This record gives sequence, structure tokens and C-alpha cells, in this order.
Amino acid sequence: MSRPFSSRLREELDFLQPFFLGPSGENDRWLEELIVEFVRDHAFWRRNFHPEDGQRITAEAPYRPDFLQAKARTRQALIRLSGELKRSVPIFHPRYVGHMSSDLLIPGLVARILTTLYNPNNVSEEAAPVTLTHELDAGRDLAAMFGFNIDPAVQPCAWGHLTSGGTVANYEALWNFRAVKFYGVALQAGVKRAELATGPVGPLRKELADYSEWELVNLSIGPTIRLRREVAEAVSAQDAAAFPRLRRAVRRERLETLGIQEFFARHPELRPPRVLVAASAHYSWEKGMKLMGLGTAQLVKVAVDDHMRLDPGHLDACLAGAFESRTPVLGVVGVLGTTEFGTVDPVHEIVAARRRWNERGADFYVHVDAAWGGYLTSVFRDPDGGFLPREAIRKDFRHFPSDLVYRAFTSVRHADSVTIDPHKLGFLPYAAGAFVARDREVVDFITQQAAYVFDLGDVEHEVPREQKLRNLGQYILEGSKPGAAAASVAVAHEVLPLHCQGLGRILRHTIRACEYFHESALEAAKRLEDRVRLIVPFEPDSNLICLAVNPNDNRSLARMNRFARRVFSRMKVNAARPVQFARFIGSYTSLHREGSDDGQCDRILRDLGIDPNTFVAVPVEQQEEADHIFILRHTLMNPFLMDGPGERSYIDMYWDFLEEAISAALLE
Repeated sequence: MSRPFSSRLREELDFLQPFFLGPSGENDRWLEELIVEFVRDHAFWRRNFHPEDGQRITAEAPYRPDFLQAKARTRQALIRLSGELKRSVPIFHPRYVGHMSSDLLIPGLVARILTTLYNPNNVSEEAAPVTLTHELDAGRDLAAMFGFNIDPAVQPCAWGHLTSGGTVANYEALWNFRAVKFYGVALQAGVKRAELATGPVGPLRKELADYSEWELVNLSIGPTIRLRREVAEAVSAQDAAAFPRLRRAVRRERLETLGIQEFFARHPELRPPRVLVAASAHYSWEKGMKLMGLGTAQLVKVAVDDHMRLDPGHLDACLAGAFESRTPVLGVVGVLGTTEFGTVDPVHEIVAARRRWNERGADFYVHVDAAWGGYLTSVFRDPDGGFLPREAIRKDFRHFPSDLVYRAFTSVRHADSVTIDPHKLGFLPYAAGAFVARDREVVDFITQQAAYVFDLGDVEHEVPREQKLRNLGQYILEGSKPGAAAASVAVAHEVLPLHCQGLGRILRHTIRACEYFHESALEAAKRLEDRVRLIVPFEPDSNLICLAVNPNDNRSLARMNRFARRVFSRMKVNAARPVQFARFIGSYTSLHREGSDDGQCDRILRDLGIDPNTFVAVPVEQQEEADHIFILRHTLMNPFLMDGPGERSYIDMYWDFLEEAISAALLE
């Protein structure tokens, strides 16, 4: 199959060419010019900071023997490192279709290198006055892309910041949610300890002491923020001198002070909260539950449907089970592009479930883990700031986006927080993740200093929120953090804005590559049908697609897995073999029996011709049975996949390679 080469495809390839170094380093002179220019500019800046001090490294110094020896050792170490790095995985090349890595955007790469010379630490404004602004700007860019309000004059107003990756951003979501969820209970206990009255406050307009603890842990984030402020104002109106007493009392009653065990011992009416995630969610959620002291036993895995998306029906059943047993639900996590399969959870269904349960007096927060698919939102965004109609987007594709995918992406704006990774589909250097919250006032619940409303209550002297957030280290999990990462993200966003005519144009191209790959898979399945069964087990929701393959005469899952591993061995990274010998490099994943949908598993096994009785949770007959289905996984994010030598694309070349690998594996 030859690529659908057209003037439109040529136009798209031409558009992206200036932004990457290229598979063969085609833009090396352009990159070198930029780096040399800004290294010289940086040196000029150094020379002009108190030039009256003179030079500390004299003109004669480079000729001293010890200086020359130091230079030689440095060069030798760097030459050795450069040689070792030649064994790296060539993630920049279109022949790499493995994990979530690709070539880097030149604007972001150069910004990273340039800013590293200045070495700013974005923990606070004192350490990084310039790049801290870039970080907060990058957070606003991401918030606006998702559809959150970023106008400070309108509430709630979103904010965001960078993290070392999506894992830390997910931890931060749990940290924020836990702080807000149990604040109302601590506030009530603090008011009682301080022997204060509040008058009618909160959404139920009654004395704080009259709220049940169940009512307090089932307030949404907005009402909890307002309750906190109303109590502060009520106490201030009675006696401004009571503020220090109230502040100390509330702090003593907070979960963060008492710890999990003591807090729940003081509030026996409450149970530790549950967190609900799809069974396909990233393993970082289990790690996060451990770190937050909540325990993995409280992490409820919601079943997935036939397409590896969170099942709304099972979600509702899990919520009903929690609320009927009077167990708080801290949050529900939807995934916008799963790590293993690229599938998109129905975020709109999660939002709808929250609305239904809220009407019944039960509430949970919503987090969207968009580490992989978050930047795909730029495909949906108009340059004017709105969401494009689905029909307008469909004109650029054959299938994307499905109705479910479109509704999921356009519903993220109703979530409470989002994780996104610029170092994935933002095409930026590691490490650059991000956390975005719909309401920036949540930071008052986690700050390491007393917040304004529990200081003096002097509204006239309140520090503006924008200024507060510049003390970034007070409001985030991490401490020291590279300003270079912030500069990289901010510059990339400036050069390629987060809409369909900016970064979305590159990502649109990768989705079309995935559609072409899918069509090629169907054609290959027909060509190979007399020898193997080749299937696409899950409908691709993004630019990640999976394959499963089984010889026609085989009914055993264990034997199928061994065959598929032989196929994969021809595309895996082999430390004993020069990477230049690899024609293509891929990755794999597994669908495990435990936690998988029975209907989904039966369909996949039927399509593969596998006896379903050989797919078991605990294999006994190791040669015949298996607890997982081995799957070839392809991340199609490289911008040059639809290009290639001659008239054939790299995708066409991959299919030649894969068919040869299958044929060779059949002979083994």
C-alpha cells in the first residue's frame, strides 16, 4: 500500500519541517546557529554585569599546563559520553514506533539549552523572576486550551504549573483533593475548639456546628472555598482578635496535622475515602494512594468496556456502593489517552454522574489524567478560543473524532483538575509534566504558610492572588525545579499556539498517520489471512494503535503469546546489537485476565481463533494457558511517519517489515 500522497500531505509536511532537527539531522545548521548565537549572547550578558570587576579567568590561563590538562579531561569525558549515547534508542526517527517519545521541537529545545545557562530555580520569584513568569504563563496556556476560565475577574479562575512528569501531577491531584475534602470537618472542629459561632454559612445556610460531617465531606470544591471564606468573615465581624485563635484551632484539627489514623479516630462517623479509576489507568495512582496514606485498598478499579474505556454503568454501581455505605469518594479519575492503549474515557459521563449524585447530597471531585492525550485538545480548539464543531474537525479525518471522543475532550473543562505532559505530545525535553486546576483558590488549602483569611482578615492589605502564586514552592509538592523547563514550554507555546492552526496542525497529522496505519492493518490482515489472524483489538481513539497476531492453526493463548514475542523480538531494543541494525523499533503491552471485561476478552479471543478456556487468571498448564494477551503497541507520534524514501511512507515500510517478521516467526 502506497501512502495517499497529495498536495495536502505535502503542505502538512512542509509546515512541520522547520520545527524539528529531522530524522537525518537535516536542520543541524539551523540548530547550531541558534545555540551559538545565544551562548555568545549569554557570555556578553556576563561580561556586562559589573565589567569594572575585570576578568577572573585571565587571558594567560588557557595556556597553563594544568588548564590544558583540565580541558583535555573534559573533552575526553564528553567524547566518551557522546560515544556511549550512540547506543541510545533513536526515538527521534520515524522507524521508532515504540513508547511515547519522538523528535523535539527546536524552539523548546533551544529555549531549554539557553535557559540552562542562566540556571534559574522556579521555587520562588527570588530565585527565578523571569522563568517563574514563563511557568505561570504556560499553566494559563494549558488551562485555556482545556476550556477553563483564566480571567482573574471571573470566578473560578484556573491556574497551572509544571511538574517533573505526569506521575507527580497525579500525586498533586490527590494531595489537593484530600486537603479540600476534609477541610470542612476540620473547620467545624476548629470553630468548636475556639468556642466561636458562625451564624448561617455554607450552601445549607445554617450554623456550621449544625452540619453533619457527611454533609461537610460532600461539598464540592467551590462551596468549600466559599464556606471557608464565610466563616472567616463571620468570625471577623464578631471579633477580629479571634482570628489567631481560630487559625491555630483549625490547624490542630486538620488531617495534615493529625495524620490519617488520628483524624479518623476523632471522627468515627467518617470512613477513609475511596478513589475511583478505570482498570486501564496508570500505575501511578496506586503509588499515589500509598504516598498519601490512603491505601491501595481504597483505590477502586472501575471496569472498562469492550473498547478499553471506563464503563459508566460500572462507575455508577461503584459510586452507589460507596455512598450507600456512607464512604466518601475523594475523586473519580478519567483518562484522556491511556498509556497502554491510547483509549479515551468518557469524561462527559463522569461529569454527568457527579451532577446526578450531587443532587442526592453526595459529591466527588473529578480529575482527568491527560498526560498522553491532553495536547490533542489543540486539534479541537479554534484560534479564536472556542471549540470547533465536531463536523468541522471530521473534515480532516476519515474517522476521528468519534462522538464519544469529541464529547470527552470538550468536557474536560468541567473537571476539577488535569494532568498533562509537555514531554509527550508537546514534543519537549524531559522532564516536563504539568498540573492544572480549575479553581486556583485551592492553593489556600495546601499552602505551607497561613492563608490570608486566617491571618488578620484585612481585605485592604490582601496580597493579590497573582503575586501569591509567584511563591510557587508554597503550593506544590516539589521544591527546587528547573526554570529551563518552564522556558522550554512557554517558548514552544508561543511559536506553536495550542489551537488547530498551531500545535494542533502537527498533532492532526499524527492522527491521520494513525488512521492510515489502521487501514494498512486491515489490508495486511487480508494478505496474511491464509497464515495468521491479525487484528486491531481496540478501536484507536488517538494516535496510538495496537495489534494482536496468532497463527491460524493455533488455539492456545500461551502458544500465541510465544509466537507474538518471537515477532516482537525483531523490533525490540537489544543491548547486544548495534541499534543501527534495527529496521524498526516497537513496544508491547498486555491485556491481563484479571480486571478485564469478559465480553471484550471473548471478542478478542474469538477474532484470534483462541480457545477462551486457555485465558485464565492463574495458569496451571503453562504451555497452553496464559493470564494475559500479548499485544504489539505502536505510538504514532513522529511527525515524519507519512513521509519516507521514494513514494512509500515509513508506515508502508513498517508493514513490509512486520509481514517479514511474521513469516520468519512462523518458520521458527
